[in-house]
Amino acid sequence: MTRTRQTPAERLAASSRDQLLADITARSTWDQHLVEQAVLIYGLDHAEWSCNGLRDLLPPLAAGYLGAAINSLRTAGIIEHTGRMVPSTNPTTHGHRIAIWRLSPKGYAVAAARPAGNAGEVAA
Repeated sequence: MTRTRQTPAERLAASSRDQLLADITARSTWDQHLVEQAVLIYGLDHAEWSCNGLRDLLPPLAAGYLGAAINSLRTAGIIEHTGRMVPSTNPTTHGHRIAIWRLSPKGYAVAAARPAGNAGEVAA
């Protein structure tokens, strides 16, 4: 395999990317569970959806965290891509295209198995 030499700009971009990914993975499990629960609930109420709808329901997350969480749910087989895209409504993305998702059969099973009511409620 032939290795190509990276320019200083490419090395800097790779370093920035690696740092962002490290920051995303270092986020608390609270953020992770919050996004997962939002996807399950939103997916039960909407046959298909994009992050445009989810973003309005979630508190501010680290840059890129929602995308990383969605990718993780896709990899786990909880959600699946419909093959369609829509423009992002996030002003910082300048309208780039984002995926339309749906719960997979596995995702529906996971969502249906969630306990009803307030999961954060503490029993007395």
